[in-house]
Amino acid sequence: MNPPSTPTNTGPDAATSDSPDLLPVRMINEFAYCPRLFHLMRVEGRWADNVYTIEGKAVHRRVDQLDHVLPNADGVTTEASTSDTDSSEETDQRPAAKKTTSASTSDTDEPPVVTRSVPLDSTRLGLTAKLDLVSTAAGPDGVSEAVPVETKRGRVPKTPERSYEPERVQLMAQGLLLREHDYRCDHGVLYFSGSRTRVDVPFTPELEARTIALIEQARQAATQRDLPPPLDDSPKCAGCSLNGICLPDETLALQQVPPDTVAPNVRRLYPSRDDALPFYVQEQGTKVGKSGKTLIVKKSGEELGRAKLKNVSQLVLCGNISVSAQTTHLLCDAGIPIVHLSSGNWFYGITHGIHLRNAYDRAAQFAVATQPDRCLEFARSLVAAKGVNQRTMIRRNASPPDDILRDMNDLIARVPSAAGLPQLLGFEGNLAACYFRHFADMLKPRDFDARFDLAGRNRRPPRDPVNAMLSFGYSLLTKEFTVALLAEGLDPWWGLYHQPRHGRPALALDLMEPFRPLVVDSAVVSAINTGMVRAADFTRSANGCMLKAPGRKGFIRAYENRLDQIVTHPVFDYQCAWRAMIRLHAKLFSRWLRGDVPTYSSITTR
Repeated sequence: MNPPSTPTNTGPDAATSDSPDLLPVRMINEFAYCPRLFHLMRVEGRWADNVYTIEGKAVHRRVDQLDHVLPNADGVTTEASTSDTDSSEETDQRPAAKKTTSASTSDTDEPPVVTRSVPLDSTRLGLTAKLDLVSTAAGPDGVSEAVPVETKRGRVPKTPERSYEPERVQLMAQGLLLREHDYRCDHGVLYFSGSRTRVDVPFTPELEARTIALIEQARQAATQRDLPPPLDDSPKCAGCSLNGICLPDETLALQQVPPDTVAPNVRRLYPSRDDALPFYVQEQGTKVGKSGKTLIVKKSGEELGRAKLKNVSQLVLCGNISVSAQTTHLLCDAGIPIVHLSSGNWFYGITHGIHLRNAYDRAAQFAVATQPDRCLEFARSLVAAKGVNQRTMIRRNASPPDDILRDMNDLIARVPSAAGLPQLLGFEGNLAACYFRHFADMLKPRDFDARFDLAGRNRRPPRDPVNAMLSFGYSLLTKEFTVALLAEGLDPWWGLYHQPRHGRPALALDLMEPFRPLVVDSAVVSAINTGMVRAADFTRSANGCMLKAPGRKGFIRAYENRLDQIVTHPVFDYQCAWRAMIRLHAKLFSRWLRGDVPTYSSITTR
């Protein structure tokens, strides 16, 4: 059973208007449904599709094709308003003549005029709307009558009114707009496509007063910067397309439960895995083009691969690879980032479209960056969590001496009392020294020789295959966090722990610290121990060590397998993939910046 009055907006444009001072009528529906949803859509410009919104788009596809003009209220019709009147779909949606509409009960024999996709606005009401369908006819007293018809996906709900309040309020607001244009309008019709049923909604004084009150409340809410509180255990959340952005249960849990305990009964309202995955292109000299909504990779006229746009979450270019302008436009329009890596696996940057219109998170980020106490609080959480995860990795996958585990425990215990960032960097360095001293104990190489330097991390360039894979993996993880932070409207280059430096995504490096051992280091261990990457997959010289193309492909497979692995969140106690966990923590970080949750809890493995 669907939750009550699940919003079925047709996309982010439903939340905007060419007249910024006019509130879209659709937003009155959202405000009545959930003020937090209204804020995310109207104030912050957030949007996400789910099965209900996709169904809603299909239902509205025909009525949204072309704007029509209402006939004049004096009864004179226009040619545009009478188009498509022989449509069977319209026959189902329009009010039945001489049965359900007062607009069709005049003494004349003329049938009602049906007009589709009608744009209306009113500066007095402060509203704008595009009405799905309006039936108009001359009344017996010469006053034109109009009946708005709003199309809804799904079936008629089993409520006394056979509808939900947000739907009735939206229809009433449309009626107010029609009255502003000199029509008599005493009721509207909800057409439920799932059951092909019309439901009359009388415009009572009570419904009118409630609608006017909600319009005023929504106009005031549209000027607020703070997120309204989430609904508490509401069935509405299950069908809301923005539940993975709103995070209602997670927000309430972090407000009430200390971060070092498990929050019971938290619903995972977003998918545990995404169907769309990154599309890697690493063959040098290739070009990525498109055919319709399919990406096509070619080299010297020969097709090397293709991927449907719906299955792509990122286009990752490794080295000398070009992308056509048309493909760039398509990906920007679809909100799919293009990630640029060098042939030596350095992360250069991202090309992405302009989809998020929210500047509040970024303003909060810069404000927190000027507050040393909050920066230190955040950095302590990162270093402690990273140390715990490093200790867990070698404890599970190697047999380190007890004194090493004891030393790491002592260092982790001292992190919360660190007086400043320099001391914290010292703790992090000592933990890393203990960890990498026994990193080789986790590896069981099949054909690696004695030239591997496993005494510690080295880079720029890495001098051995293990460090080459670690560097490549950290570049991939950096782009993962950069994409997640950009999706939240944050600046990946302005960090709170890593100090801002030209060309370095400092904030992405901040958030990824606890994930390094859990994602990248684990992928390196798997790639070596399972033979996915072998000694022949590297180019080695006195100046460094680099992965060859087969080695990159093998490691990417190990890395993507790790990101796709389902794990249990230590606080919320539900399961999701590591990639979903990364996006979740980027969202929670943005909520901490703005004070929606009191603390940022870094990820640790059990």
